[in-house]
Amino acid sequence: MEGFFNDNVTAVVQTVVVFVVVSVLWLASSRVAHRTIDRMDARSPDAGARARTLWSMARRILILLLLAVLALMVAAVWRLPLTPLIAVGSAVGVAVGFGAQSLVKDVISGFFILAEDQYHIGDVVTLADVSGAVIDIRPRVTVLRDLDGNVHYIPHGEIKVATNLTQEFSQVVLDIGIAYKEPVDEVIAVIADELSSLKASEGWGRMILEDPEVLGVDALGDSAVTIRAVLKVVAEDRWLVKREALRRIKNRLDQEGVEIPFPHMTVYRGDIA
Repeated sequence: MEGFFNDNVTAVVQTVVVFVVVSVLWLASSRVAHRTIDRMDARSPDAGARARTLWSMARRILILLLLAVLALMVAAVWRLPLTPLIAVGSAVGVAVGFGAQSLVKDVISGFFILAEDQYHIGDVVTLADVSGAVIDIRPRVTVLRDLDGNVHYIPHGEIKVATNLTQEFSQVVLDIGIAYKEPVDEVIAVIADELSSLKASEGWGRMILEDPEVLGVDALGDSAVTIRAVLKVVAEDRWLVKREALRRIKNRLDQEGVEIPFPHMTVYRGDIA
């Protein structure tokens, strides 16, 4: 009886030690990961974002591995028979292997997405015809939140083309329509001057990486001449810059008396014989 009691006490102590060791491994891994992320952030925001994305994926895999190790070690401590569990696990593994081809495809595709740094957490992307900010990358899915606040879960295997709207830099393309009666060269000069003023302004200048470029007449439409301009901007500020640039151009064209046409129809009535 005393031996049985001593064996149980020993098993309890060993179980506690196992839990402590696994917990220490998890805490140490988390601390190392967060310190690495902080160093990468200090070196480069983009590198920090990539490290944070990799850790979000590795964290889940590490948790699964630690839980598996914990279960096996506790079973060994309490001398639980593992043969039936291994047999059941093998049968389940075979069944899952036949029915989880899409799961394997999603996981492998997710690995290459991270390895190639196609996008990371915080980027604005278009995946499988859905656009939004990346809020999480899991082993099987990427999680997006769109402008309306909706959350989309996109399996990696369904992603044929990934469009990253905020990688390194972005370009704002402005198409401004003016009436046919307006002098094109003068309007181009006005738009160029207004965009240069935007680049020179204190608040907005840091968002624009290069001098704005007015490309010229891009199209002769049914009711408007379209003038195109391009600004190279900080990736995450593309929408702010575009809205401000359009606001300033609209106000400046109004001041200059330049007509911005709207869709309309002119009807000519002829004499009826």
